[in-house]
Amino acid sequence: MRHFLTLRDFTRDELREMIDLAIKIKAQTKAGEYVPYLKNQTLAMIFEKSSTRTRVSFETGIYQLGGTGLFLSSRDIQLGRGEPMKDTARVISRMVDMVMIRTFEQSKLEEFARYSRVPVINGLTDSYHPVQLMTDYLTMLEFGKSDPVVAYVGDGNNMAHSWLYLAAIMGFELRLATPKGYECDPAVVLEAERLAEKYGGKLIFGYDPVGAVQNADVVTTDTWVSMGQEEEKEKRIRDFAGFMVDKKLMSHAKPDAIFLHCLPAYRGYEVSEEVFEEHAEAIFTEAENRLHAQKGIMVWLDEHRDDNGESATC
Repeated sequence: MRHFLTLRDFTRDELREMIDLAIKIKAQTKAGEYVPYLKNQTLAMIFEKSSTRTRVSFETGIYQLGGTGLFLSSRDIQLGRGEPMKDTARVISRMVDMVMIRTFEQSKLEEFARYSRVPVINGLTDSYHPVQLMTDYLTMLEFGKSDPVVAYVGDGNNMAHSWLYLAAIMGFELRLATPKGYECDPAVVLEAERLAEKYGGKLIFGYDPVGAVQNADVVTTDTWVSMGQEEEKEKRIRDFAGFMVDKKLMSHAKPDAIFLHCLPAYRGYEVSEEVFEEHAEAIFTEAENRLHAQKGIMVWLDEHRDDNGESATC
């Protein structure tokens, strides 16, 4: 069964097919043409982690594709009262056509997918955020960065992990600069390096933000304090000193470089107010592209069902 759990589950051609669908559907949407690719289908959206962009983009996206979005907070369903994930999966997947989950542990998402009869999409876990990286790739293409050098400055978290897979599979250069003690998961790095060898990506790791940003086409970062890490806030702020993407750091990138941020952004921490506002057009195009990239993913998954209506085998 084809799910969208991590980028490593797909070939370069498959990811490009999703992006091409997103480009096509975005153009249709901008022209006021709403093609019902998913007519009368229902997307269940399970949220154990709250979100602005994820809920609005998926709910609007399925509506624009001719279907219906069903918001399910863990506080409102039996999952939040101790029902096993596998039982929730077996119930919900008999009633809907697709499921998006935004949760904490990747293992919970994968357990749901194992027992689901319909495609499951990762709306974010503590390990990966693949829909955001499809969004970022779409945005880079729109800003003319088809073969970019990307600098990621910050925490070696779920965003960094997904950047590693994207760069490895799509074959571009990614430089990661993290504070010591905040490196990416070694198992993810190992898998990303294997994929990079296969597809021609170039992955560079270090602790120097200036070196990472030098002559980069794209500079990106993420919040230093993710959901669930609030108790570590003061320590993280100290540990990430020198890792803010400010005007001085951006000056080392190419003159036409763009800055991307998955949002929400905390000015004065991971990015300065000046850099954020200077690159607001790219950032908010990126935010809008969550809608279009995710429509491409949903339509692709639907197109790869077998004749019985269930997802095709990988």
